[in-house]
Amino acid sequence: MDVSSRVGIGAVFVWLGMVLAISFLEAPLKFRAPGVTLQLGLGIGRLVFRALNVCELLLAVVIAVTLFTHDTSTSIDAAVTVAVGSLVVQTVLIRPMLSRRTAAVLEGEERARSVAHYAYIAFEVLKVVALIVSGVLLLGS
Repeated sequence: MDVSSRVGIGAVFVWLGMVLAISFLEAPLKFRAPGVTLQLGLGIGRLVFRALNVCELLLAVVIAVTLFTHDTSTSIDAAVTVAVGSLVVQTVLIRPMLSRRTAAVLEGEERARSVAHYAYIAFEVLKVVALIVSGVLLLGS
């Protein structure tokens, strides 16, 4: 296994770890911390997820570059495409809706959890599965 392959595999598992740690650990727990209001939690979440998405995009580029330099199987290409596609849907379609809702809540409007929030979570789960499959397939190649 060459250095480029190792970098690609590392990028997949770093991306996976970041998503698991932030989306499924930090995000829900911050609202349970003493003194964290909905407005404060949303403000923190906005910053954290913006930073996460930038890191994810950078990791996706690293993975794409390493895959383009190798002959990979269709299953690896498909799994990586699902992960990157999920990220694109989240950042281009869903996050703007969530940002509008967050802005409204931060301005004092009372709002129920949006359908966009559930869509974002669904795409996070899909992305996690795709990253696990990508990493396992890359390790086996």
